Amino acid sequence: MSAFTIDPTSLSAGSTSTTDTATSSPDTAAAGALGAARAETVTSDRSTVRTRHVSAYADLSARVRAIGLLQRRRSYYWWHGMSLVGVLVALGLAFVLLGDSWLQLVVAGVLGVVMCQFGFLGHDAAHRQVFGSASSNEWAARVVSTVFVGLSYGWWTHKHNKHHSGPNQEDRDPDISSGVLAFTPRVAATRTGFAAWFARRQGFFFFPLLLLEGLNLHVAGIRTLIERRDLPHRRLEGALITLRLGGYLTVLFVMLSPAIATSFLAVQLGLFGLLLGGSFAPNHKGMPVVPKNMKIDFLRRQVVMSRNIRGGWLTDLAMGGLNYQIEHHLFPSMARPNLRRAQPIVKAFCREQGIPYTETSLIQSYGIVVRYLNAVGLRARDPFECPLVREYRG
Repeated sequence: MSAFTIDPTSLSAGSTSTTDTATSSPDTAAAGALGAARAETVTSDRSTVRTRHVSAYADLSARVRAIGLLQRRRSYYWWHGMSLVGVLVALGLAFVLLGDSWLQLVVAGVLGVVMCQFGFLGHDAAHRQVFGSASSNEWAARVVSTVFVGLSYGWWTHKHNKHHSGPNQEDRDPDISSGVLAFTPRVAATRTGFAAWFARRQGFFFFPLLLLEGLNLHVAGIRTLIERRDLPHRRLEGALITLRLGGYLTVLFVMLSPAIATSFLAVQLGLFGLLLGGSFAPNHKGMPVVPKNMKIDFLRRQVVMSRNIRGGWLTDLAMGGLNYQIEHHLFPSMARPNLRRAQPIVKAFCREQGIPYTETSLIQSYGIVVRYLNAVGLRARDPFECPLVREYRG
């Protein structure tokens, strides 16, 4: 199969405006602009096109760097990290004072929120947003992930890096690979019997399933530590996670009755998974799906396949900065508090380049996710797929 790349000069003028997904399904401007692009085969002109694409991203990067948005924000991360530790200590005191009481479920709920925030902190460190040194970021992320959250840093990094290198690309992005849910028509077509019945309604089950995502993340990390013997610091991570999870379960079932301890665990893990999954899901689900052999320049790959979520400081906090998904994908090492400042620059640049920039509200994005998953399950013909593919079908 020939490799393709998008020619930015052929994007339609109408695609320069910001997409409002409240009135598009899904993200019509993104699909329309991408569909209007002309794909170029590997010819002598390819180097010229590639140079133009690289130059565009270099221009954007220079604008962002010029006003200091790629500088570290250590004070922010120290304040945020210490605040989370302080809340964790307060929860520990409340846990001891309440004793064997059903009021512990309130503690469990708050703990689920705090664990999600620690997860975001580990995510930032893994992207080298916190410190100037790569090793300092790596160890900070490893400690936060294993000791505080109980997840494998090695497993998460391997999975997440693959996602960033090819968001929404088949056989490349693990976030759309086959699992309980079918995220692409090709996967849905393989489902039969009960699995096919479930796939046709999977959008409605998506958020209830997120209540199990916390447990799933722990299991996936442990499985990877057992199976991948080449994982760096595998034994250390295994020991830290064993102490973290083993100690957590011991404290619960020693201090609380079995019924309350089990309920505490269910509430904490359920809310942790719901909040974490609910923060990642709106960013790419329902955006164009890219065939595995298609090549798209970095700038368009990260912008066209991503969706921002509108909101204020509370949205920023609740989603850990992931609501600025486009900016995060363009500049993964940009400190979280700088993403909001970078947004108007990136949006204006995309308008100049004729690249669709998609954003919507959180509630509207959830509606898009549900509709997309149901459309996939019903085996609709390539729902929300990268429109470039249609031009190259026989």
